[in-house]
Amino acid sequence: MTILKTYARLWVDDLDRALPLLERLTGERPHLRLEFHGVGLGAIGDFLVIVGPAEERAKYAHASATVVVQDLDALQETLEAASAAITTPATEGPTGRFLYARHADGAGVEYVEWNAELLSRIIHPSEPPGGVTAE
Repeated sequence: MTILKTYARLWVDDLDRALPLLERLTGERPHLRLEFHGVGLGAIGDFLVIVGPAEERAKYAHASATVVVQDLDALQETLEAASAAITTPATEGPTGRFLYARHADGAGVEYVEWNAELLSRIIHPSEPPGGVTAE
C-alpha cells in the first residue's frame, strides 16, 4: 500500500477568490476542480480547497486530510489491522474510489484511489504509456 499524495484541507467561502493566492504560494495552477454532493472542490499543490454551504461542508469536516493511495483495498486491510474504523465504506466517486476512516487514535482521514486518468495526469505525467521508461 503506497501513499501517492496528501492534501491539507482548506475550507473557504469562495473558491474563485481562494485559488489565486494559492497559485502564487504554490507556483502551480489547479489540477483538479469539480462539484461533488453539494460542495465544490479545487486541488492545487498539496491543498484540497472545499467550498459550499455550511451544512454541506459539515458532512466532510470530520476528515482532517485527503490521502491518495495506490490500492484502496490494501489500505483498508492495513487500517483494519490497526483497529481503525471504516466510517464510510469504499464508494465510487468522480475521481475513482474513496473511503473515510477513523484511526484508533481518533484521527479522521479520507482515502482515495484515483482513476487511471488522474494518475497519469497528476502523479505520473511524464511516464510513457505502460509504465515503461526510456533508457
